[in-house]
Parts: sequence; C-alpha cells; structure tokens
Amino acid sequence: MNILLLEDDFTLSSEIEKFFKTKNVKCDTMFDGNLALNMFKKDTYNIVILDINVPGQNGLHVCQGIRELDKNVPIIMLTAFGEIEDKLKAFNYGADDYIVKPFHFEELFARVNALLKRREESPVESDIVVGDLVISTYNLSVSRAGKDLSLTPKEFQLLSLLANANGRIVTKNTISEKLWDYNVVTNQNTIEVYINSLRKKIDKDHDQKLIHTKVGYGYFLKVL
Repeated sequence: MNILLLEDDFTLSSEIEKFFKTKNVKCDTMFDGNLALNMFKKDTYNIVILDINVPGQNGLHVCQGIRELDKNVPIIMLTAFGEIEDKLKAFNYGADDYIVKPFHFEELFARVNALLKRREESPVESDIVVGDLVISTYNLSVSRAGKDLSLTPKEFQLLSLLANANGRIVTKNTISEKLWDYNVVTNQNTIEVYINSLRKKIDKDHDQKLIHTKVGYGYFLKVL
C-alpha cells in the first residue's frame, strides 16, 4: 500500500509515518499543498490523507485538484476543524472521509482499510431508477431529471445503499457497518453529514423529495 500524506506538523507526520511503517505501509509525506499535488501527479497512490491548514494550496484545494486527476482514489481529510460546515465543505470538494484531530492511529488505519475495501468491490452492471433519479452502478454516475450530478465516491456508495433497499428504511447501524466498518457510536454525526450533503445534491432543486428520515430509525429513498 502506498499513501500520500499532506501534514505540515513535523512531529505528527513523523509519528504517522512510523505507525504506518509498523503496518508495512509506505507513506510519502509532504508539508506543502503544491508539493503534495505535484507528487500525486508523479506517483501512484492507493489513498490520500490531507490536512487542511498547510502552506501552499490548502488541503481542500489539493483535494479538488486530485479529484480532477482521479475521481476514484480515496481521500481522507485529517484536520483540527470539526464543525459540520467544515465537513460538508470537504465532502463537496471530493473527500471520502473526515477525521478530526486528535485521533487514534488505529482508527485512522481502520478507515484507510475500509475505504480501500469498498473501492475493490466490483459494481453491478445495472441502473437503479427511483422516480427521475438514475443511478448507474456500471458507470458510477448519477443523474436526476436528465441532469448529471457530481457525487464523491462515499456519497455514491451511500446513495446506492439506500437505493438497493427498495424503499425500506436503512438504519444508521447498517450504514456504518456497510460503509465504514467501525462503531456506529463514533460515526452517527458523519452519517448525518453525508445525508445532508446528498440531500443538497439530490433534492435541493426539486419539489419531489426522495431522501427521507424515519426519526429514531434511519433513512430511506422513495417517491412518496
């Protein structure tokens, strides 16, 4: 496994590198956003981990630049900014996951493995249609009312999970197990952030809402 890390805190980046080394994982560390983006262009990485507040281009712009080069490589934001608005902004720039400092190295490694596992799964070659929403699991594309929508890989996975439930409620516990592989207690806020992001992209400009909440249970995708 080859990881690109953007982190300008020398002590923290060194500790992360040492930890990954114990897991037999190669980690290239950059302290500047411009250098990180250039490094991504030169080498092949299985996953990218980005701090936001760094010299050069900030982590969000690096994330956006990487997404223009590669729509599928998993990207984790690793930052001290923990507000909902910060997370939504990162997801809109193309991030797949978001970890707030301080964090446990084992959790970071678990999320890395979860993202890689999801990427390795082969999509089913079919379209899922819910009202005027079309989800192509073959082309990994989504459109509504004929308009193409831009989703991050994790948003696409979440939308597909809801769509495959055929209108049934999908609990937060199920979403956590299917998409993250770690304890739902630590992940409920992240799920809500992704649901809100999906709603903005799927339902915002339409009178007919497709993503619904069953309070205390979970979410479902359906034409009501």
